[in-house]
Amino acid sequence: MPTAPLPVPAPEPPPPGGADELLPGQGGRLASAVPGLVRWPNLAIMLLSMVLVRAMLLPGQPLGVVLAPQFGLLVLGALLVAAAGYIINDYYDVKIDAINRPDRLVVGRLLRRRHAMLAHVLLSGLGVLLAMALSCRLGFVTMGAAALLWGYSARFKRVALVGNVSIGTLTAALVLLPELQLLTGREAVWLYALAAFLLTVVREIIKDIEDMRGDAQHGCRTLPLVWGVARSKWVAGFFLACLLVLVLGAAWQLLAWGRWPLTAWLLALVLLPLLELARQLARADRRRHFRQLSAWCKGIMLAGILSMLLV
Repeated sequence: MPTAPLPVPAPEPPPPGGADELLPGQGGRLASAVPGLVRWPNLAIMLLSMVLVRAMLLPGQPLGVVLAPQFGLLVLGALLVAAAGYIINDYYDVKIDAINRPDRLVVGRLLRRRHAMLAHVLLSGLGVLLAMALSCRLGFVTMGAAALLWGYSARFKRVALVGNVSIGTLTAALVLLPELQLLTGREAVWLYALAAFLLTVVREIIKDIEDMRGDAQHGCRTLPLVWGVARSKWVAGFFLACLLVLVLGAAWQLLAWGRWPLTAWLLALVLLPLLELARQLARADRRRHFRQLSAWCKGIMLAGILSMLLV
């Protein structure tokens, strides 16, 4: 369907001397901007998901296994790599973010680009080393995640659907990390990882539609720019339909097992919001609509993560 032009906020002027110069007194502003730079709410959700996977879905006494040093090192390594990924993403997206999110611009305005690159390398390297200290398997998985984050920021996010699937894969890998550490073969972990993959792909497509004006001005070939908004919504709808089938199938099986609390949670706080998301997605045609849908996806993901408490 045709859509109205999306409003473009005017970017702030760059600091004197270019992207690598800082104005006096910006140190305090940078310190306050660092949590936003590394997307601390997203890191908190990652931490919560890993803790709940380990405590609720895998064997062992919940408090004891969560406080175990080896699990702590795994979580720290994963969060360091994720934080580094957000930094390198902003490093490559300075010009795009100046159009799409000028109020959240940090790299190139408060943080020198070469310092951002250094922070990315140090955080990624430390995260991989921590995972490698636990096992070669975890080390290679974490190294692959760090490389995929770099590739996503530098190239993949600008290619239709490739970037969306890349982030979905990374989200699923995060859910699977505690299982990959123990290799218990628990099916529930893989189902949660699949659900995380599908919902993340939906959200990434929605974000691409929201950001298409800035992406278009810098040569990106994201899904809405290649196929248009209407077809992109259909693609997002396909992944959303797959997720609906997965949740409905899980609820049906849980009902057959007599797991009433978890069934009710999935139906009320996951399935019904997904149906509302599908309805709103079909009607969305403004940038603010897609921004709201992106936040809606985050809420559904949080509800899905918290459902582990009832497993």
